[in-house]
Amino acid sequence: MEVDKMNKSITNSKTSELDPIILNNLLEKYSEESSINKWDMGASSSRDISVQVQQGNAKQLKGSQRNSMTLRVWNKNNQVGITSTSDLTSEGIKKAMKGAIEASLFGNEKESPEFSSLAKSELEDINPKISNSHTIDQLLSILKKAEKELIDTHKSIDSVPYNGLNESYMERIYINSEGANRHMRLSQSSIYLYAKAEEENKKPRSAGGIRINSNLEELDIDSCISETSDKLISHLDYKSIETNKYLVCFTPEAFLQLISAFSSMFNARSIIDGLSLMKEDSLGNQISVPNLNISDEGLHPKNVGAFSFDGEGTPTQNIQLVTNGILTQLLHSEATARKFGVKPTGHAGLGAKVSVSPDWLVVSKSESEMDKDESLSIKNTIKEYILIDELSAIHSGVKASQGSFSLPFDGWIVNDGKKTSIEAATVAGDILKVLSSIVKIEDEQIVTHQGISPHVWVENMSITGEA
Repeated sequence: MEVDKMNKSITNSKTSELDPIILNNLLEKYSEESSINKWDMGASSSRDISVQVQQGNAKQLKGSQRNSMTLRVWNKNNQVGITSTSDLTSEGIKKAMKGAIEASLFGNEKESPEFSSLAKSELEDINPKISNSHTIDQLLSILKKAEKELIDTHKSIDSVPYNGLNESYMERIYINSEGANRHMRLSQSSIYLYAKAEEENKKPRSAGGIRINSNLEELDIDSCISETSDKLISHLDYKSIETNKYLVCFTPEAFLQLISAFSSMFNARSIIDGLSLMKEDSLGNQISVPNLNISDEGLHPKNVGAFSFDGEGTPTQNIQLVTNGILTQLLHSEATARKFGVKPTGHAGLGAKVSVSPDWLVVSKSESEMDKDESLSIKNTIKEYILIDELSAIHSGVKASQGSFSLPFDGWIVNDGKKTSIEAATVAGDILKVLSSIVKIEDEQIVTHQGISPHVWVENMSITGEA
């Protein structure tokens, strides 16, 4: 009877998919039965509904619920065993405990992870909004309307082949045998519109936009429609460009894409594994022009997907990675922080091998340093330049450990203020050379769905035009 009550409480709670008290009680019970004194657990749960449309009709309707748990146990020889499961019933947790204990017999005695030293420290109160859920019919109606409004903005726009409206509810839990107990819930809504247009005797052109918010009522669908339409219309008049070196202006979205592709530079795990451009002694080195600052700010109020702790229970922290062009800090898990002799930063994921990743990158300009070219401005520049709006093929076109990239992009060539879409082209280079060739970082920081950045200008970038 007790087990049945626990099963029901874990899976059917009206207020939460996961009940940390019951999970903790189960883990304490099974660890005591198995003579395990040290353990920790990270669990997550999500509920998602999403819709896609095509020419006013429903194309795909999806609803899903996912649960997952990763359990680590330390045996008497301090060997660690890890197991994962999606079965969060009492029986599933019991099996996971047994599997982790068996796996611990093969653990590395010489190198064992530990609990984060900050797993019980105070968390930042970010108080996320939890939105009221909507039905699939409501989402479908909203997306149908958005599709029609987008198509109606211009006679050449014939379809929105890729689109989606999504509403998600997410939870995260971290518990360990020393009394750490973390639990947080949040909700998120997003819309994605990617439209296609075609004019007579011309190639089809496409463009897209995305918006994310904590709830559907505040999701700015109108601006997503306007942005997608404006971009697409600007791409209808296009031309090829010559292969050459150009002055390039990266939009905030494009520059964040580029920095994110090389985030292993700031990742202590990647450095230790030899998968980064940086080395263990790179801290303090000048890696860019002196007026560039880069931080990772998972707690930024504009980051609607922020959790207050990571997979190891460490509080999420805002970290200044690059200050005045100097590499000043790295992103750490418990294990990498121990190796570097610092504190973990709240960027770890719990797994067979603990991963480290950034949360919310923020690029800014140092007030103490001058730009190489103060005359440049996205709003008023007479020089010829390439405006790169979006990079493609990130996974195949970037060699993060070598620093090189070759990426197709969407953008325009700008002459005397007149923008003409580029038919097709590729930008290539070395990330450290790019960072040292920045000639202007604009003052205005723009919030995007992936972080915050101003427009960034880089000189002498290699652009390959495609006929």
